[in-house]
Amino acid sequence: MKAISILGFLLMIAGILGLIATHSLFSTNPAVIAFQAAAVALIIWARITFGRRSFHFAADPTKGRLVTSGPYALIRHPIYAAVCYFVVAGALGNLPKATCGITFLVLFGTAIRIIHEERLLLQQYPEYAEYAKSTKRVVPFVF
Repeated sequence: MKAISILGFLLMIAGILGLIATHSLFSTNPAVIAFQAAAVALIIWARITFGRRSFHFAADPTKGRLVTSGPYALIRHPIYAAVCYFVVAGALGNLPKATCGITFLVLFGTAIRIIHEERLLLQQYPEYAEYAKSTKRVVPFVF
């Protein structure tokens, strides 16, 4: 199962690198810049809330308690969500370039990571099922 998670991560990285290579990740549009800045702020907030836990190449829950405060009170995967927000904003800011396929790689890779990680979280934290009922995965109050 870790191989699937690593595949998701590699798809995310490949998509981001593809968007950089096609000059489709960043935009001069002030609205896109503001949205991407907010996405970066969400990543920082989530990382601070998560604490000094390490990053795992394969989605693998770290030791410690289940984090449900800060941005985790609104969405279960704020870092993944912020990556998606950042990438989609950049792609939309660079249309009509053919960025949809590359953006899809990032979103698909992220979905793989989220699904795999949630299975592991359910195994490690029995309270995760109840937490998942009260929060959305990526978009607060929506999805």
